[in-house]
Amino acid sequence: MKAPLSAVLGLTLFAPATWAADALTGAVERQPLNIAAILMFVAFVAGTLGITYWASKRNRSAADYYAAGGRITGFQNGLAIAGDYMSAASFLGISALVFTSGYDGLIYSIGFLVGWPIILFLIAERLRNLGKYTFADVASYRLKQKEIRTLSACGSLVVVALYLIAQMVGAGKLIQLLFGLDYHVAVILVGILMVMYVLFGGMLATTWVQIIKAVLLLSGASFMALMVMKSVNFDFGLLFSEAIKVHPKGEAIMSPGGLVKDPISAFSLGLALMFGTAGLPHILMRFFTVSDAKEARKSVFYATGFIGYFYILTFIIGFGAILLVSTNPAFKDAAGALIGGNNMAAVHLANAVGGSIFLGFISAVAFATILAVVAGLTLAGASAVSHDLYASVIKKGKAVEKDELRVSKITTITLGVVAIALGILFEKQNIAFMVGLAFSIAASCNFPVLLLSMFWKKLTTRGAMIGGWMGLITAVALMILGPTIWVTILGHEKAIYPYEYPALFSMLAAFVGIWFFSITDKSTAGNEERARFLSQFVRSQTGLGASGAAAH
Repeated sequence: MKAPLSAVLGLTLFAPATWAADALTGAVERQPLNIAAILMFVAFVAGTLGITYWASKRNRSAADYYAAGGRITGFQNGLAIAGDYMSAASFLGISALVFTSGYDGLIYSIGFLVGWPIILFLIAERLRNLGKYTFADVASYRLKQKEIRTLSACGSLVVVALYLIAQMVGAGKLIQLLFGLDYHVAVILVGILMVMYVLFGGMLATTWVQIIKAVLLLSGASFMALMVMKSVNFDFGLLFSEAIKVHPKGEAIMSPGGLVKDPISAFSLGLALMFGTAGLPHILMRFFTVSDAKEARKSVFYATGFIGYFYILTFIIGFGAILLVSTNPAFKDAAGALIGGNNMAAVHLANAVGGSIFLGFISAVAFATILAVVAGLTLAGASAVSHDLYASVIKKGKAVEKDELRVSKITTITLGVVAIALGILFEKQNIAFMVGLAFSIAASCNFPVLLLSMFWKKLTTRGAMIGGWMGLITAVALMILGPTIWVTILGHEKAIYPYEYPALFSMLAAFVGIWFFSITDKSTAGNEERARFLSQFVRSQTGLGASGAAAH
């Protein structure tokens, strides 16, 4: 099947988002009310609201609210990071990608995973030693607070906004499809719940929501994979050979390269996924919830293990769906729709291996994944406004903690209202590109500034500002001028920028801009910023030394 890259992104990054676009998967059809799914989802919501109440009693300071007081262990944080990263996209989208295209699904699974050991092992320890609540604490450590925090906050808010739209639309479509409820009701419900988690429970509640969701998702996926392997006597060779026999593509499903025909777009997408992960504000915030750099390293180790295991499961689930759904007469019609590009392979397989009760469980877990992700996104957005903009830029580091928390909670409510409004506004729009743009901006604006601030002694505020804004603006401009928006949405005949994703060029613009405008900065301020690198390096390695604010 020749799938456009926009469809691939929708499948691999946020499958439910693609249901919003007829161009990708067709209109969503309302299903009969799934009582089992609703009951299990209500139980999840009730349990997590109980955790939120418990967490609210323990939030006594900004450190408690933003970073759970640094009391989360490496294992817990690793599980929470995995919960943050294992979205409905990964579960539904990649398993559907394997179902429709076979081996290519494994390639995309590995693409998601490879960024973790390479990037986060590189920055996790330094991030924890240098930062306090947000990654802007690190990026601005030896540079000018106002300029760098403003850039970092803007990059964070753009990423959060784009990701929230995709999550909200996906939530509405998912609950409409699986539960048979109204789209607007689902969007409002998600908005209210995410505000409650963040407003009252802060990072502690958000962490435990993500942990519970991760455990449920891993348990459900493990059971499905176990039942699939049991059906073929735990023989992978038999699983693949039988899948080849029943799949319309035959042996082609074991050959790579069938989904992406344009190498430039593929390379840009790969760069965005790999380096964008290390620039996502809600992921980076998680490293401030542990007590020290050692626990931060443990977090990455456990997160990589959980995520890697999960992607192996999605690969088995995809091939299992080929075998069990395609050959089961009860699912004949469903199998035809799935081969045509529908994203519900995992859901149909759940019904095949566990009946309606397990289908209800998987449906509820899929929706719970969205709740966990939007809570983390909302907290990241609120902290960018309250900690970076209000406390550090407007109040110049002299804000009263009580006022900072008040601004954070006002921002949380505002983000909830905006997210609901945008979720309703974009209901019928193709929003798959927004996720790609979010990763591209994270890779082109947040990541270069963060990386070079920690590792390059010649970095100056001028270079970081100009290069960072160049990366952000280039990513947005090229995405607008590309095929997805310029042709598909705006209706022009030909795209000005011919490729699907901008990260290859926007990252290049950011790094070149940062390098050039830093090395040509001969100002006194620039020399002072270079001189502070040594004290920053010592603190990044040991956690000891003057704070970034004190260094100024």
